[in-house]
Amino acid sequence: MTDDLPPHPALLPVGFTDLLPPDAEAEARLTETLTACFGAHGYQRVKPPLVEFESTLFAGSGAAVAEQTFRFMDPESQRMMGLRADTTPQIARIATTRLAAAPRPLRLAYAGQCLLVRGSQLAPERQVAQAGIELIGPDLPEADAEIIIAAAAALEAAGVASISIDLTMPPLIPALLGDTSVQPALVRALDRKDTAAIAALGGALAPTLRALLEAAGPAEPGMAALAAIALPHAVRGLADRLAATIAAIRHRAPALRLTIDPVEFRGYRYHTGVAVTIFAPGRQAELGRGGRYLCDNGESATGITLYPDTILKVAPRPAARPRLFLPAGTSPAVAQACREQQFATIAGLLPAADDIAEAKRLLCTHVWRDDRAVALQGT
Repeated sequence: MTDDLPPHPALLPVGFTDLLPPDAEAEARLTETLTACFGAHGYQRVKPPLVEFESTLFAGSGAAVAEQTFRFMDPESQRMMGLRADTTPQIARIATTRLAAAPRPLRLAYAGQCLLVRGSQLAPERQVAQAGIELIGPDLPEADAEIIIAAAAALEAAGVASISIDLTMPPLIPALLGDTSVQPALVRALDRKDTAAIAALGGALAPTLRALLEAAGPAEPGMAALAAIALPHAVRGLADRLAATIAAIRHRAPALRLTIDPVEFRGYRYHTGVAVTIFAPGRQAELGRGGRYLCDNGESATGITLYPDTILKVAPRPAARPRLFLPAGTSPAVAQACREQQFATIAGLLPAADDIAEAKRLLCTHVWRDDRAVALQGT
């Protein structure tokens, strides 16, 4: 019976995949490009571990990703551990412990893999790459603007110049409604942008909620509409902070395409201020996401995470390195000189009957003949 057959050796769990040539190299080069740009903006690289104890991994903002975290018992300490589902809480831990005495604002960058218990319908992958930055310290619109501008610059360096940056203020709707947990139907209506349901369920707040809904769109007209809405004092302060962040972005990067969505707050699980999602126009996939949050010691921070796996789908592929076949016996000095000319050298291990045929078999674009690299026809 087929149930008794062993699984195919290439079979992987749902949500996991092997990244093969040339995609694996393209992802590595993309990640290097992103992190190099972060470094140029003053963000210093840190490397947190893939595994931590639950007690630290789920502290502060980490509690928001507990349900997505794989957990297991550490056989050494007999304590429960978790495989990170998000890097941001780890950076917050490093900032408030190992780097607690470092001067603020503290700018940190990271890149690595995360593991999720389950994917989504739009993003079924359960192993995801992240590359991001965190700015720990002052709670200022200029800090919020900085991480957005740095992320946009990193995407441009990767060849993704056309992006749409959607800004929201996750605490705004909860501050307006009070306890959102007792109004799940209204929350669903806001999430679906269902104006009829909002009118039916919103009560006295229905006109305000509808006005907030209608303010979504391009930043400048949206903020003008938001400024005209009568809001309670605390809620007005949140709206004004969103406006100040947009002004700070416009001051430094006036050409960025900005949109706002004042009613969007679900999915921003631990954000306490301005939050951002970056899209490629015409595509639903998120290129990055982030925003302001609190570290587990109460220190304010803001950050953004870019998703190299998704960026690869929209970024232009870098030109592949030409592959040069070096027949067996070619001198090491020649091989080194060819690598300095940006060839990937493929050394013949044994003499071949036909060097050109062997080069084509090994998927080379060039072969070393007559003391020079000769391009192969049809490659």
